[in-house]
Amino acid sequence: MSKFPVSRSLNPGSSPNFRELFTPKLVTVLREGYGLAQLRADAIAGLTVAIVALPLSMAIAIASGVSPDRGVYTAIVGGFLVSLLGGSRFQIGGPAGAFIILVAASVQRHGIDGLVLATAMSGVMLMIAGYLRLGTYIKFIPYPVTVGFTAGIAVIIFASQLRDLFGLRLDDPEPGALVEKLGVLASVADTLNPQALLVAVGTIAIIVITKRLRPNWPGMLIAIAFVSIATTLLTLDVETIGSRFGGIPRTLPLPVLPEFSLAKAQAVLPDAIAFTLLGAIESLLSAVVADGMTGRRHRSNCELVAQGVANIGAAFVGGVPVTGTIARTATNVRSGSVGPVSGLLHAVFLLLFMLIAAPLASYIPLAALAGLLAVVAWNMVEKSAISSLLRSSWGDAAVVSITFLLVIFRDLTEGIVVGFALGALLFIHRMATTIVVEEDVPDSAETTPAVHEAEAATQSNTSVYRVSGAFFFGAAATVGTVLDGIIGRDGNFVLDFSKTPLIDSTAANVVESVARKAQRAGVRMFITGTSPSVRQTLIANGVRAPLVTYEPTIAAALDQLRNVPLRSSPY
Repeated sequence: MSKFPVSRSLNPGSSPNFRELFTPKLVTVLREGYGLAQLRADAIAGLTVAIVALPLSMAIAIASGVSPDRGVYTAIVGGFLVSLLGGSRFQIGGPAGAFIILVAASVQRHGIDGLVLATAMSGVMLMIAGYLRLGTYIKFIPYPVTVGFTAGIAVIIFASQLRDLFGLRLDDPEPGALVEKLGVLASVADTLNPQALLVAVGTIAIIVITKRLRPNWPGMLIAIAFVSIATTLLTLDVETIGSRFGGIPRTLPLPVLPEFSLAKAQAVLPDAIAFTLLGAIESLLSAVVADGMTGRRHRSNCELVAQGVANIGAAFVGGVPVTGTIARTATNVRSGSVGPVSGLLHAVFLLLFMLIAAPLASYIPLAALAGLLAVVAWNMVEKSAISSLLRSSWGDAAVVSITFLLVIFRDLTEGIVVGFALGALLFIHRMATTIVVEEDVPDSAETTPAVHEAEAATQSNTSVYRVSGAFFFGAAATVGTVLDGIIGRDGNFVLDFSKTPLIDSTAANVVESVARKAQRAGVRMFITGTSPSVRQTLIANGVRAPLVTYEPTIAAALDQLRNVPLRSSPY
């Protein structure tokens, strides 16, 4: 039978060498051979992604409570470093909608300087997580949790755009909490600007229609350009980037170290941790999506290191947190990208756009960017996945619902942590219910007449049981109760582990307790069919001679009971 080397990819405890883990995919692609045809494909993909990323980066920055230029800086510097050093062939880095609520809250609490420091600290944490090889474990976030928090983020993003969608006028900053925000916005409903609403609805309509009729066209850029021109020609009374922020610069700022002090670092530490957690999850989820679209495999730990460097780089130019972006990464794949060069070129194109067309950004209506983010929020909600999870089981429905509600009404990090904990408990419950204790099982490995004779002769005074399934702490109490009820019922006891792939210390201690009970009752106990790892765990927890006798098969144990040595035991 042929064997496939699956243990390394499936077992997080295995140890590939450093070079294998942390070689950027750019190096891998260049080694494979990279010519003009590949460069042409990547240039087209990079230009397409840049066209999508330009308005989106500004919109995310504004929604996050910072000026639009910081979003563009993040997309240029962060996006370049993610593609240069990352572990995914197709990942596009930049500012992400998922961070809007976290960034806005950080700015309100600590100001721009605090946000920049938290971003840099998050970058260091991401690098440490990558070098500690934690990327494999971050991917274990349950699917219902990712669906729930993504939907929750989408609701928060949409709520954050209501002010600009309707052109409402507020004298004070919006509250961060959803319920308070809606209350404040409702109190100024009489300031609604019909022209701003018309611009927002027009932007949404153009994006949706373009997507349906010409899916390969850059609908977001077309919508922003059209409504900006219309707003200027019709002299509509709506806020623009120019009226609120004074436009955006035409060049990148020089790198500057974030202002640091121990007190400030302690103050922004919770924000940095939140950025790190969400950034790791979002980036690796995006890389997994790209893998699913292309059949490739990313290097999760290398990707975390690259995300860390990108966040540090973005902080040096006053940017916001960087992460892998699912929508832009998917656009990159669909546009024909063959490797990370498209991500590098996307950053270069964004820089050129800023150098050439920065003055034009002043004419972009904020209502148009709000309409764009409303479409982004709608697309973030995985409607079919939510429907399937709500119908699949009560456990999955509970996890996705609780995660969603906590993200909306409490806190994003709390939603992820609680959702993960509930998902883990659900997994433990499901695993615990799959374990089976079978009585009088046949030993299919032995079919000789002597074995059948041994089985028949010992049937009257021997209990034979097999534990099937993962034997761990979640099932230990149940299995222990069953085994305790068996001891003393017959003269001998055979417990087979040939269908037990793993056993933990809790379960091993249960077996040890059963073995001691058997010894006190004068019952001779055999353990059969153990794999090396299962046997090692049992022995380490005291399940050894003279409490028990190990044999390779049930038949060998029955032969020992009849003193008919068919073969010598290797144990």
